[in-house]
Amino acid sequence: MNNPISNDRLIIFDTTLRDGEQSPGASMTMDEKVRIAKHLEQMRVDVIEAGFPIASPGDFESVKAVATAIKDSTVCGLARALDKDIERAGEALKSANSARIHTFIATSPIHMQEKLRMHPDDVLAQAISAVKKARQYTDNVEFSPEDAGRSELDFLCKVVEATIEAGATTINIPDTVGYNIPHQFGELIKQLIARVPNSDKAVFSVHCHNDLGLAVGNSLASVLNGARQVECTINGLGERAGNAALEEIVMAVRTRQDVFECDTNINTSMIVPTSRLVSSVTGFPVQPNKAIVGKNAFAHESGIHQDGVLKSRETYEIMRAQDVGWSDNKIVLGKHSGRSALKSRLAEIGIDLESEEALNAAFSRFKDVADRKHEIFDEDLIAIANESQVALEQTLYHLVSSWVCSETGETPHAKVTLSVDGKEVSGEADGGGSVDAVFSAIKSIVKDHGTLELYSVNAITSGTDAQGEVSVKLEKAGRQVYGSGSDPDIVIASANAYLDALNKLALANDREHPQHDGI
Repeated sequence: MNNPISNDRLIIFDTTLRDGEQSPGASMTMDEKVRIAKHLEQMRVDVIEAGFPIASPGDFESVKAVATAIKDSTVCGLARALDKDIERAGEALKSANSARIHTFIATSPIHMQEKLRMHPDDVLAQAISAVKKARQYTDNVEFSPEDAGRSELDFLCKVVEATIEAGATTINIPDTVGYNIPHQFGELIKQLIARVPNSDKAVFSVHCHNDLGLAVGNSLASVLNGARQVECTINGLGERAGNAALEEIVMAVRTRQDVFECDTNINTSMIVPTSRLVSSVTGFPVQPNKAIVGKNAFAHESGIHQDGVLKSRETYEIMRAQDVGWSDNKIVLGKHSGRSALKSRLAEIGIDLESEEALNAAFSRFKDVADRKHEIFDEDLIAIANESQVALEQTLYHLVSSWVCSETGETPHAKVTLSVDGKEVSGEADGGGSVDAVFSAIKSIVKDHGTLELYSVNAITSGTDAQGEVSVKLEKAGRQVYGSGSDPDIVIASANAYLDALNKLALANDREHPQHDGI
């Protein structure tokens, strides 16, 4: 099989739903995965790695649901180099319009000796067997030599040549532990392409972790040396220190076309809406100074910078904010705006409410916020749409009403009414502050509440009437979950975030990954 893409095209392989979900506490429901996958499809991501089907029944069903829902992107399932894993992946991907099986086995001396307890010859044989097995389900097969960044080059070349011969159409070289340095990793890709006789029969890919803060640097160095697929995640989400950030890879290549001889097919205007969705679903806030998607990424406070930008944007901006999904038109809607105006503006900022039910939920939430907030910003609309989607999903706990009394010199007291599996239940409690009192009142109803490990607040926009976005992390029996909520009333936002986490804690199945960190 000839190289399936031209040399001027860079494939974007998004693994937010698989590797990104392995961030502690970032578990996603099946509905959330499908919502994110549809955003990735709108962004024109080439390959969406939907999960690890053998990991759990929930992961299998999620991959199956994404495979059914997505038509324009290739849907990928991860599998160890084991027949049972590959069979499970093949079954989960059966309904995909375009399917890929991604199989892997470790090739570094430390992994083969200490983890696999296998001889290199046996690893080679298993890799070949796995690729041949995967080819029984699809002719789009990716192979990864796990921990390639610490593997011996001669053996790595041998494995890569053999797996291409067995039918692998993509060879992914992972820096599994984030150990490599850009010039070193780029040279590795260059050497593999030069030394492997049949390297022209496959696309070379990289999957870099960010343990030393070099995931994007290593990925870009690899592209300069011949890699034509990059595996990445939205917001750099991922295990430990995370993965290469999709938004940074895409915009670096797009902005520096004088350096890179390739470009992606990504619709960059979808970057910010998708970043906000992933942040909302996982409860992982985007840091303000995060490249591309942080709220300060295109902000200028220095007088010198402001003066330069006002005279000519290019003096201090190398990209246009609008190109990645930020909008110049901040104030767009108010409480007198109608349903059609809301739907139109949401579509303009990359949010497609597919059902009338979803639009009705968003419009109801919009009217509620607009009654309490004078100016509605695009960031508010993104939060409103995300909250509305969550409200439509099946949840065990839902906030019906909240009342808090907080006076100087008095102990704050809260009363809450929750819908618990469709039945209204009330509770009340004192607390050290308004939020603490509401959380205690919720705990009086929800007995199985775990331990609160993190509570953080971010303002979605500026002003004292800004919506507050709250993130909480709960831990129970070694399992961590994040919840998020937004509202102009920070106490309500906090209650919704806490309930979101409680729902995930109560409803999510334990994800027992047979391989801790995949690749």
